[in-house]
Amino acid sequence: MSQDSIAPSASLEAPLQPYTLAHRLVAEGLGTALLLAIVIGSGIMGERLAGGNVAIALLGNTLATGAGLMVLITIFGPLSGAHFNPAVTLLFTLRREIPLTTALAYILVQAAGAIIGVWVAHLMFAQPILELSAKLRDGPAQAFSEGVATFGLIVAILGSIRFRPDATPTIVGLYITSAYWFTASTSFANPVVTLARSLSNSFAGIAPSSAPAFILAQLAGAAIAAGLCGWLFRQERAR
Repeated sequence: MSQDSIAPSASLEAPLQPYTLAHRLVAEGLGTALLLAIVIGSGIMGERLAGGNVAIALLGNTLATGAGLMVLITIFGPLSGAHFNPAVTLLFTLRREIPLTTALAYILVQAAGAIIGVWVAHLMFAQPILELSAKLRDGPAQAFSEGVATFGLIVAILGSIRFRPDATPTIVGLYITSAYWFTASTSFANPVVTLARSLSNSFAGIAPSSAPAFILAQLAGAAIAAGLCGWLFRQERAR
């Protein structure tokens, strides 16, 4: 997931230079926008086709999101690291793999891209562009679920980078697919996704009043996972 850990493809004509910050920011913004268009769009489509069956609607939303993540991480990973998530960006900042100024720029374009992605989904399904969700997701169990979901996401990312970097898109996509179903919150696991989904009064939305608890839990889950993985995946030097 980190741009510095995924080298650009080699060229037979001339060696490629690392991508510029502008390229990386566009990749992060575009990737996050497409991710939210997938999440919101598939939620709307699932709800419309499910005939009131919430399980079928969630299944459609889940499969589209997991598959879309695998594609987006594969395509944008070599450019920006395909974070699409401030918790992931802050993780790599703490690991000193990207500077703080770059991290802040990443987070800004992620937030902007997420909101644009919601608007794109609304336009595709002829819904009002500007909305606020009325879907309450309150209570300690929901917030705790978001902490667990984000904890697992960070473990999946760091574990795949440590042991199977080429499999990172698949691992992350499959983890999110499973977390949609094993967490009570359906695994937002991303602060800007939470923010953007509060702007959609659709199946995938979250009421603005519910969002702060989700975001705090996500950041806490990511911090705990980062601390644990720093120890768990560290190799001891031979004596």
